[in-house]
Amino acid sequence: MIFATEDADDRVGVLAATLPFGGLTLIEFQARLLASAGATQIVLVVARMTPELLGAISRIGRRGIAVDAVRTATEAVEKLHPLARVLVVADGVVTTGDVVQSLAAAGQDTLLVTDQDDLHYERVGAKAAWAGLALLDGKRIAEVAAMPRDYDFQSTLLRAAAQAGADQVRLDSHMAPGHGIERNAQALARRGNGTVAALVARPLRWADRFVFAPVVRLALPPLMKRGVPTIAALALAVVLTIAAVATIAFGHPAIGMAVTCLAMLGAKIAASLAWVRDDAPLVRVTGHAAPAIAALAALSVGYGADRPAGLILAVALLIVAALLERAAPAEHQRRLWASPVAYPVVMLPLLIAGQPLGALESAGLYAAVTLAAAIEAFREKP
Repeated sequence: MIFATEDADDRVGVLAATLPFGGLTLIEFQARLLASAGATQIVLVVARMTPELLGAISRIGRRGIAVDAVRTATEAVEKLHPLARVLVVADGVVTTGDVVQSLAAAGQDTLLVTDQDDLHYERVGAKAAWAGLALLDGKRIAEVAAMPRDYDFQSTLLRAAAQAGADQVRLDSHMAPGHGIERNAQALARRGNGTVAALVARPLRWADRFVFAPVVRLALPPLMKRGVPTIAALALAVVLTIAAVATIAFGHPAIGMAVTCLAMLGAKIAASLAWVRDDAPLVRVTGHAAPAIAALAALSVGYGADRPAGLILAVALLIVAALLERAAPAEHQRRLWASPVAYPVVMLPLLIAGQPLGALESAGLYAAVTLAAAIEAFREKP
């Protein structure tokens, strides 16, 4: 349940929940955190509907989550399942996925509290203030619904939970810098890009995780701040791919493979921008860009090496790599497994040494060993 009733501090008539936040609106960011924590329904408590809020609700719904907008506790009770556990997000909360997921795992009614002295935090005791997140039983909302309608929904729900003896869990000090309640547009803009960039998934396989993901995380905040379009990053990747293939064709495979790595980095940045901005068509396109770039580079190296051995090795690499991606679901992957972006990285040292066939052989062997490991991991154990 997300509250979206307060106006922004510095923008008259604009809901704080619809302020820009890292390429999204704040309420979309909050909904994304809840979805990642396992929420199957989102109830938005609103005071009025605005065009910006309607647009945000539409975009949240495209993620496959049921979204309902209500004005009162009575309407909220009608929308919620009687046995629902409700993760409450106060108006203007900015937090991290780790905080939300740890709270979602609590076994009973829990209030996240802090000792910070901020006007946006509501006090729940002499030495504690509500940090804007709570996990509550659905009956707490029913209790609020039975009270007079002129009571403030959010504050009354907090009081009902506190009086019912909800656990108070203090916000960890190492999580506190990424958490707060903010309704100022400029302050949200400053915090937004870096916070949203941190949501980009950390891949498991080594090449994605340690070679490309750190650079992507560094690049996203300034790109989002400047409003660089996703298509521009994708176009750069395409241009670099053409340059890489041409360089390999002119007899410089090592330089061409280095440019290929840059092209795949551009594709990864484009994919992350598309994901952050919830651009579904571009998410699908950019998701296939890096494997396609790696395949073109491998075929170019194979074509320029001794024929037909080079082409045979390149085609074999592509077949084994494609089978690996089909046989390697996320739950079975391991850190050292091969991935589309790993093959150019593995091939580059041997290409620098002037061994194009050796580069293709090493990448193919790496893919084959990983495929065997993936099949073994997938098999049913006796």
